[in-house]
Amino acid sequence: MNFPALAEVLDENSSVLVLCDDIYEHIIYRPNVFATLVEVEPRLKERTLTINGVPKAYAMKGWRIGYAGDPNWLIAAMTKRQGQSTTNPSSVSQAAAVAALEGKQVCLRERREICLKRRNQVVQSINAIDGLSTETLDGGFYLFACCEDLLGQQKPSGEVLTSDTALVEFLLEASEVAFVLGSEFGLSQYFHLCFAGKSMSWRLRLK
Repeated sequence: MNFPALAEVLDENSSVLVLCDDIYEHIIYRPNVFATLVEVEPRLKERTLTINGVPKAYAMKGWRIGYAGDPNWLIAAMTKRQGQSTTNPSSVSQAAAVAALEGKQVCLRERREICLKRRNQVVQSINAIDGLSTETLDGGFYLFACCEDLLGQQKPSGEVLTSDTALVEFLLEASEVAFVLGSEFGLSQYFHLCFAGKSMSWRLRLK
C-alpha cells in the first residue's frame, strides 16, 4: 500500500474519519518496515483512530484484548459507551495483556523469524504445484492461493472439481491440511490458509 499517497488523499478530505488497524505491527518481514498512518502524516492525528491488540503479535488468540489511541474526543466517547455496556474483558485477560506489553520483547523477533521461515516454505510449496499460485506477502501469517486453474479438473476418482468447496475438501483429503473457502471472502477462485500454527503440516503434494 502506498501510504504517502493515501495520506495525501485523506488530508485533502477533512470530513473523512480514519480507522487504522495496526494489529500486524510486529509481523512485518524484512526489508519492509512498519509505519502507522499518523506516523506518515501527523496532520491526520486528530481524526485517525489507531487500533491494535495482543492476539496476533503475542499469540494470545482467545484473550480478546485490544486497545486504541487518539483522537481524545473519540476515545472519550468510546469510554462512555463502554462504561454503559454489560460486556467487558476479563481481569485475567487484562493482566496477561499488560504482562505481554511490558515484558521482554525478544519473543516478537523470534516469532517473526519463525513466521518468515514458514511463509517461505508455504509459498514455495504452493507455487511448486501445477495449477496453484500465491504471492509472497510482506507481513502477517495468512495467504490467498489462486486455484482457478484447478477448477474444472478431475480428481483421481474422476469427480470434477466444480467449485472452491470441492477443491478445499479434496485438498483436505490429499494433504490433511485445512483451508478456508475463498468464496467466504468473495474470491471463489482462491482459498485462504494460515501458517501460524506450530503443528501445521505442509505435506501439500497433489498427485
